[in-house]
Amino acid sequence: MEIGMVGLGRMGANMARRLRRGGHRVVGFDPVEAARQAAAVDGLETVDALAGLAAALAPPRVLWLMVPAGAVDATLEALLPLLGQGDMVVDGGNSHYRDSQRRAAHCQDLGVHFLDCGTSGGVWGLEAGYSLMVGGDADAVARLRPLLETLAPAPDRGWGHVGPSGAGHFAKMVHNGIEYGMMQAYAEGFALMARKQELGLDLAQVARIWQHGSVVRSWLLDLAADALADNPGLEGIAPYVADSGEGRWTVAEAIDLDVPAPVITASLMERLRSRERNSFTDRLLAALRHRFGGHGIARAS
Repeated sequence: MEIGMVGLGRMGANMARRLRRGGHRVVGFDPVEAARQAAAVDGLETVDALAGLAAALAPPRVLWLMVPAGAVDATLEALLPLLGQGDMVVDGGNSHYRDSQRRAAHCQDLGVHFLDCGTSGGVWGLEAGYSLMVGGDADAVARLRPLLETLAPAPDRGWGHVGPSGAGHFAKMVHNGIEYGMMQAYAEGFALMARKQELGLDLAQVARIWQHGSVVRSWLLDLAADALADNPGLEGIAPYVADSGEGRWTVAEAIDLDVPAPVITASLMERLRSRERNSFTDRLLAALRHRFGGHGIARAS
């Protein structure tokens, strides 16, 4: 099977490599010349324009988008005039599910199939495979099956058609919200052990113990164990945690659906808090304690 990969950043390029290993023909495009050159070094066939990508594939074509959520509409606007009846577009990035529903309806009007595919696996997916949550028409998913089976950890696991348009990206959104909460719990637990200095706990050792037989074992714990073994004091890492936006979307959905999600919400708030270098909140709290109770204030240097 052949496929056009739009977006040759690290994840898109790795997905293209895995597909090629599985015997599929992949033609790649990225607006950044350096990304195209890096992919071409590995033998990936590349083109320098979307028109060239569409022309390089035999209809009915499959175009897989690995572009930022904010670039999907512009990419579709440029791509759709190049496509025809029966062609397929797969959004494998982290788009909002409602945007995916809107895009699917628009593509359907033009006779083009649109699938939303929540994709997890990060930089490890090239070797370990990707977790794929696909939303859209069942017949289109069936047609895409050979590619999904190649990208997944195994043909019979790690991927699935989870529902209609939007369902794939909704499932991935919730997946990322859960990830926020799990990461926060690990971080808080290891911080607690690090603070108990009189016990001299080796955090990497504890993590390695928990990797086997423990109910808290997970791939995230494996990554924590590696990070703590390589850099026990986490020197050189700033206490600043970014977010992809999917945690925010998850919290917003929880509010809209009246589903309490305190752990995910708190973990998102902690990420926002990590970015405050000179917290107005904390300074006002200190001022209030001084005003009502006469408590001392630590003066800024």
